[in-house]
Amino acid sequence: MNRLAQETSPYLLQHAHNPVDWFPWGSEALQKAQQENKPVLVSIGYSACHWCHVMERESFENEQVANIMNAHFVCIKVDREERPDVDAIYMDAVQSMGVQGGWPLNVFLMPDAKPFYGLTYLQPRQWINLLTSVQSAFAEHPDQLADSAEGFADQLNLSIREQYNLSDTTPVFSSELLETMFRKLAASFDTVKGGPRRAPKFPMPSIYGFLLRYYQVTQSEDALKHISRTLNFMALGGIYDQIGGGFSRYSVDDQWFAPHFEKMLYDNAQLVSLYSEAYSLTKNPLYRHIVFQTVAFLKRELTSPEGGFYSALDADSEGVEGKFYTWPTDELQAVLGADFGWFSELYHIAPDGNWEEHEGVGRNILHRVVSNEDFARKQDIPVAELETQLTSVHQKLLTVRDRRIRPGLDDKILCSWNGLMLKGLVTAYRVFGDDSFLKLAEQNAGFIQLKMTHPETGQLWHSYKSGGKNTEGAPTITGYLEDYAAVIDGYLALYQATFRENYLLEADRLARYTLDHFWDEADHLFFFTDQSAEPLIARKKEVFDNVIPASNSLMAHNLYTLSLLLEKPVDGAPAYGLLVEAMLGRVQPLLEQNADYLTHWAALYALRVKPTVEIAIVGPEAEAFRRDIDQRFFPNKVLAGTETTSNLPLLENRTTINGETAIYVCYNRTCQLPVTTVEEALKSLGA
Repeated sequence: MNRLAQETSPYLLQHAHNPVDWFPWGSEALQKAQQENKPVLVSIGYSACHWCHVMERESFENEQVANIMNAHFVCIKVDREERPDVDAIYMDAVQSMGVQGGWPLNVFLMPDAKPFYGLTYLQPRQWINLLTSVQSAFAEHPDQLADSAEGFADQLNLSIREQYNLSDTTPVFSSELLETMFRKLAASFDTVKGGPRRAPKFPMPSIYGFLLRYYQVTQSEDALKHISRTLNFMALGGIYDQIGGGFSRYSVDDQWFAPHFEKMLYDNAQLVSLYSEAYSLTKNPLYRHIVFQTVAFLKRELTSPEGGFYSALDADSEGVEGKFYTWPTDELQAVLGADFGWFSELYHIAPDGNWEEHEGVGRNILHRVVSNEDFARKQDIPVAELETQLTSVHQKLLTVRDRRIRPGLDDKILCSWNGLMLKGLVTAYRVFGDDSFLKLAEQNAGFIQLKMTHPETGQLWHSYKSGGKNTEGAPTITGYLEDYAAVIDGYLALYQATFRENYLLEADRLARYTLDHFWDEADHLFFFTDQSAEPLIARKKEVFDNVIPASNSLMAHNLYTLSLLLEKPVDGAPAYGLLVEAMLGRVQPLLEQNADYLTHWAALYALRVKPTVEIAIVGPEAEAFRRDIDQRFFPNKVLAGTETTSNLPLLENRTTINGETAIYVCYNRTCQLPVTTVEEALKSLGA
């Protein structure tokens, strides 16, 4: 047993019994490397990572390999989800070496933690050869390696401004640039199955969030078709758990058929938001089904008793990827009996399986390509009858599946991913009005405030999990910008869903904390790490949107919303508003070049092409009016409301009309005459 046995991260604990003498990231390991003048091996992964498990079985559990690693290296294991700051630095370093990044990420460092070489998965023989070569190079050519490492460290410390030769600009919001962004993005669209025209296929929710906002501005049928095509095929494909709900991390093919079976909280959180928003536009019943079934999965399998959400479910069970989720044909026949025929047709079940074999038996991934309406028409039965049958057979299969050995659960609770989930639940509540969504959201908000927020300073903690050194469950890792950005976003949505001002004020408090501890005035962007956090060889900024939007783009959205809800104009220039202008001015040249990796930024840009509507609701029916307004697709808005009176800027001096609830439609804090019905308000919006 090594030092990882005292950690709380499920990923680190998976490696606690390796013969490798692993250290967790920290001063002890780095001091040992300097004292003994040894290179450092940092191996980074996460609990649901399939190839991380493979490399562990093949190499890190192998005594021969471990002996080489222990003799010549100080070996550090890192959970990338627990330490995204460490992961970001060394992922950037490896990519600057010309290596395609991924996990497991294995990086070799000088004793001062500066990187000189890195790569991802290797088979055992190749890994042994590499270890031997690196050890020889370190012994024979240390000065050359040190020079190389110094160069990579210098590259890591370049500012965004220096990296991309950016100058201070004032953003200009034009329909022409918005159209350019869309056209460049559209060049990659798969016009048959949706998503990108490549494999593997990741959901990338921020792309479709941008397209929804682009559609609101332009009414582009091309954008709407791609949104619908993508969301339909994802919902019907193997990437979605057809009987249990929830999305896998990605599809290994270009058909959304065969998933990499791990289920991540961050994917499902964002996809709940996306499908809810898309439903408000399209009223497609499939999207409603996806949201309700996915929330049920999250509540059933990823919710802690305290109200936090766990991080992930593994791809593997019993050492086999996808075994928990796939089905031998004869098992389906035995469980479903007379229902097997139509079910087999709908879900493309093959006699010998439609996917891989395990122990000589072919297995099936449940996937489909037609909607309930189309299949019911083909079967010549009412849609309602088909849906009743589906509910019945899904429950039978779920009951059988629940008796299987389950995939591993990563039960650490990450503040940032919980913020994303909070936003997803609130968005679903605002669209569908289901009170259980709000109850779950408020439980989660309470957990974040109680367990992951310093009550006096507003500082957030990144990770929460009891066990190991952390027997009381107290968080130990200082929050990153992603934590603040996601939680603020969740609180702002929760305020607009409930009009409970404590959520808005807490969002404001957290935003002010980020300005004091993360903001870089020289770059007009936020650092990823708190100025009080452990210093690393570089202090990075996260700008490019990925599967999760960049923390800077999330913060830009937050500051824009806060500027509309809270700020009174001061000398004509609100502070939050000025910051947003500076941030968008910094990234606009990048948006002009290629919006593919800046789609959450592009979504904010789309909101700025036309004025954002500020809707203030005052009176006893404020909540009912809010429900009616939120069920309509109109993303370019902020809502404020009170049943009585409020000192918030949008509500100050607003009153009812002859005792009736009044709706004030405003732009730039200039309001039209108040109206007393939602229809009148929506008519003035053109919604």
